Amino acid sequence: MKDMINRAVSLGLGIAIASKEQAEKLVDELVRKGEMSRAESFAFVDDLLKKGQEAQRKVEAVVQERVQAAIGDKKWATKEDIERLERRLDRLIARLEKPGAGAGEGEGEGVKTEEDLP
Repeated sequence: MKDMINRAVSLGLGIAIASKEQAEKLVDELVRKGEMSRAESFAFVDDLLKKGQEAQRKVEAVVQERVQAAIGDKKWATKEDIERLERRLDRLIARLEKPGAGAGEGEGEGVKTEEDLP
């Protein structure tokens, strides 16, 4: 049974049983059945967790690669870009709301504010 578990973990199924609690339950069962000593169980749990963490890192790397491939060389706005544009819009709206800021249209006549927009 121990070999079967090792093979399953090696095949990438370690993610499914990588939680420490599940691994400890599994090892306790092996100790209870006499298939493993208590001393072996501690090393075995550590090994299971390490393999599970390694499998998780591999999955994360694959996901990262796929995301990068999907995004490609596209330029996306950063949070800072959006915040900068929002500040700029706020300043422009404030200027437009001031009396006489209608670009030659009189005192704000014809100038739409945020409240006027649909």
